[in-house]
Amino acid sequence: MPGQQEVRWSQLKVGTLVIIALAALTALIFLMTNNAGGVWSGRMTLRSYFENSAGLKVGAPVNLEGVTIGNVKAILIDPSRGLTPVEVVMRVNREKGKNIKADSKSSLETVGVLGDTVVDIDSRRATGPDIQNNAELPTTETPSLQDVIQASQGTIEQLNVILAKVDKIADALSTDKGSIGALINDKTVYNKGLATLNELSALVDKVSSGQGSIGKLVNDDTLYDDLKSATKGLNDIVTGINSGKGSAGKFLKDDTLYNNLNASTKNLNEVLKRINDGEGSLGYLSKDPEFAHKLNDTVTKLDSILTTVDNGQGSIGAMLKDRALYDHADQVMKDSSDLVRAIRKDPKKYLTIHMKIF
Repeated sequence: MPGQQEVRWSQLKVGTLVIIALAALTALIFLMTNNAGGVWSGRMTLRSYFENSAGLKVGAPVNLEGVTIGNVKAILIDPSRGLTPVEVVMRVNREKGKNIKADSKSSLETVGVLGDTVVDIDSRRATGPDIQNNAELPTTETPSLQDVIQASQGTIEQLNVILAKVDKIADALSTDKGSIGALINDKTVYNKGLATLNELSALVDKVSSGQGSIGKLVNDDTLYDDLKSATKGLNDIVTGINSGKGSAGKFLKDDTLYNNLNASTKNLNEVLKRINDGEGSLGYLSKDPEFAHKLNDTVTKLDSILTTVDNGQGSIGAMLKDRALYDHADQVMKDSSDLVRAIRKDPKKYLTIHMKIF
């Protein structure tokens, strides 16, 4: 049997191993928590409220601009928060979190495509004071994969409806239904189109060869020469007018006509002014009320005379209205004409002079 001294030596070795293991465990814990500021570093508590935890777990890292400064201490439900009932309690290193401002934004981020969810704090645009212990950080909700799927559900349904319509259109096009389907599947339309293209090609060939009116218009230089000659003549006329030749040129270039017209207009204005001022005969006539009265009286009397004549009154009226007087005058003229012809025919009969001597 081992002695008492050997038993004590064995117990001492076991105790020493336990102490060393505890020290190693303590060092390991210290190293594991060193990225959050160490076990003995100062801590402060922050809170944020989200619509959904998005798979966040207690102990998940809390990052500031991607640098881990703490961990998630607790995830609670607060129904009084309404639309953001998920309370996330965070413990962060006070020294590393001194750059967190009161208006910084916290959000839930996923590390990688299928990685764990972490809390990320963004202070790049924050300008407020330093955040205090037990303060609430505003949140910036980022859409989860489920939110994206739900948001795109309506678009997917509309896309399905559009695809169904496209399938119907494709089925109609594969048959001879509709105008486009007939155009694709009916050879008659193709043959007519081919015939039309052939006729158009023949027409273009005729035009190119100078046949027909359009062909002559395109290929015959006579029309071009005539048009060029007419343009040249028009240019000569414009040049002559511009140089002051001819009546039109003198009208445009010669100042004499303008001066004469200006002088005539000036003289006419002076004449009209004198007439308006009552100067001269015309001015006197236009301004004298007695002359106007006499003229009115004369016109009235002349109208009365013409009315009397038109009614057949008086000698002139009788001469205009009496048919007998006209007939008698006509008979006198006729008899006078007969007498003149008779005298010319036998002048001795009518012009014999008898002389008697007493």
